[in-house]
Amino acid sequence: MKFYAVIDTNVFVSALLAKHEDSPTVTIVEKLFDSTVVPVFSKAILEEYSEVLHRAKFGFDPATVNAFLQEMAQRGILLEPGKTGIVLPDMNDVPFYAVTLAHGNDRTYLVTGNLKHFPVKPFIVTPAQFLEKIRQAEKQ
Repeated sequence: MKFYAVIDTNVFVSALLAKHEDSPTVTIVEKLFDSTVVPVFSKAILEEYSEVLHRAKFGFDPATVNAFLQEMAQRGILLEPGKTGIVLPDMNDVPFYAVTLAHGNDRTYLVTGNLKHFPVKPFIVTPAQFLEKIRQAEKQ
């Protein structure tokens, strides 16, 4: 069973900074590469990933970041959603919310480490919650 995820940039930053290979963020990245999870994004989201992951303060290898982003683009679904009219505490999060709504699949989740930036909706989950949904589905 495939799951679709609009993944907030903070999840990727956390995965790349993680000290434990079994952390939820690292596991989500692994699930992207084993095709359990299909990433869903827009051009604006890809641009944010690139801008944030290339920041000098993180010290990520640019070649690794570029390879990661290229792989994401090849494995994922590119959508350009319409306007939602939603106002969020951080308006930079609107593209993530809009893409999630635009994909409209009942197995599409917005995965974020910042739940407080989004309205309370069953499709907006933390990395740990997302992995639990995958585990439950795999048991069925």
